[in-house]
Amino acid sequence: MPPTVPPVMPLTQMLAGFQISQALYVIAKLDVATRLADGPRDLASLASETGAHEEALGRLIRTLAPFGLFQDAGAGRVAVTPLGAFLSATHPMSLRPAALFWMETHYLPFGGLLDTVRTGMPAAETYYGKPFFDWVVEEPERVALTNSAMAGVVASVRAGMFDDYVLPGGGTVADLGGADGTVIAELLSRNPDQAGIVFDLPEVVSAAHGVLAARGLTDRVEVLGGSFFEEVPAADVYVLAYVLHDWNDEESGRILAAIRKAARPGARLLVIEAIVPEGDEPHLAKVVDLTMLGMLSGRERTEAEYERLLGGAGFTLDRVVATPSPLSILETTLL
Repeated sequence: MPPTVPPVMPLTQMLAGFQISQALYVIAKLDVATRLADGPRDLASLASETGAHEEALGRLIRTLAPFGLFQDAGAGRVAVTPLGAFLSATHPMSLRPAALFWMETHYLPFGGLLDTVRTGMPAAETYYGKPFFDWVVEEPERVALTNSAMAGVVASVRAGMFDDYVLPGGGTVADLGGADGTVIAELLSRNPDQAGIVFDLPEVVSAAHGVLAARGLTDRVEVLGGSFFEEVPAADVYVLAYVLHDWNDEESGRILAAIRKAARPGARLLVIEAIVPEGDEPHLAKVVDLTMLGMLSGRERTEAEYERLLGGAGFTLDRVVATPSPLSILETTLL
């Protein structure tokens, strides 16, 4: 008869979650899952290649196996599971950059979450002495890590989102805060009659050139650098994909005001976000909101909160398009 699981165990596992996240970080940093991508390996050679202590690495893998990440393949060998394979650098939807990003930029600031709840000040801003994104853009390596991490996370969350979606009409589509151009590339590959702009901070948007070239979109998408708090390019359709949740209502209002000033008559705005459902049902937005609380000034919002935010800036909410992903598309029109 299997042992009875104490009713307190789920809470115990939550409290120990910081240890599991660190274990995943070590697996990602040592690139263990990538080395197992072609099949089981013996622990001794795996430890030798990664520069790890064999016994310590074995204990770490054994700890993570019950979470569905590794399997004992017998004869001293270990294998990575389909879930664990997401930590491989070669996986098409790799979360390895996200594991590195979160643990190297979020983990230590979150030690100040108590002060955040007492004061409302993001823990990251206290820890780094400046707003998080200001700290990120100071070093090209941080920008590259942020771009690759967000590309992997958003791609996994966004999977299938645009499969049946048709962009509103308009000659030019501007993706504001578009980072490496992944979103505009996906949208325009499905809408061949429209041209695009990807716009972000100069330090960030430079990565878009490679993405667009790989997708054969260099001639259709212009890459522009700037701050969406100050001025944005003119366009017929604007996209804010996973952007407004990074900023509080005042800051979001400044972004929307810049769009209103530059937009062509009758312009459309697509806001792509995870919408917080009412009640206690589980949803990705509720988990991500904890990240917003600790790291940024922003927040996840309900549909009613987005409608108020957008309406206050002169945009009317036409409809909310549910998608197969946890994200929704809020289609709006500039009044």
